[in-house]
Amino acid sequence: MENITFERIKNDEIIREYIRRADRNLAAMGYTKHSFGHVTKVAEGAAEILTALGYDERTVELARIAGFLHDIGNVVNRADHAQSGAIMAFQLLTGMGMPAKEIGYVVSAIGHHDEGTAFPVNAIAAAVILADKSDVRRSRVRVSPIDSHFDIHDRVNYAVEKSSLILNRSARTISLILSIDTSICAVMDYFEIFLTRMMLSKRAAEYLDLSFKLEINGTQFL
Repeated sequence: MENITFERIKNDEIIREYIRRADRNLAAMGYTKHSFGHVTKVAEGAAEILTALGYDERTVELARIAGFLHDIGNVVNRADHAQSGAIMAFQLLTGMGMPAKEIGYVVSAIGHHDEGTAFPVNAIAAAVILADKSDVRRSRVRVSPIDSHFDIHDRVNYAVEKSSLILNRSARTISLILSIDTSICAVMDYFEIFLTRMMLSKRAAEYLDLSFKLEINGTQFL
């Protein structure tokens, strides 16, 4: 069995093509950007969380791989994309020669990242959930605010002027700190779209023995 690296995954042209096509599908459906900027941010964010908590290098590397692959299932369909992506990753990683134990961790994390069906079943899954659900930013919005297709999902992301996910190991907290332009989006609009994601983030943090905190414009909500 081969020790598959994140660099190999990131540079594999088949994987890159699936990610590109998945993002094109979502663009056609009016979703925010889910291409390389997003999946790389999730990969590195998940790795940073586990590194800060003292996990071993291989676990951190598997978190990067899972984060990079987590949205690949959108090439099939947005519905059940976490499960489709897990199956695709299973086939790709098996073909590359990754050990079954490692594949199990990666596909579990991918299969458990969508808030409709997700649960932090292991540390990698928990880290991917936190990194994915905290990626709220203006640069993910595809359309102009004056466009007729500019919906509440676009508005919530567009309103975020600054977003930080901060882990305090000594306090055992992980905090999503947002600065929102309330002339674009009311804070209640954020909760209408993201409450289930924040509750999933809370469960993921608890799996890692952390408390999840949400702060918007200086006010703590969770």
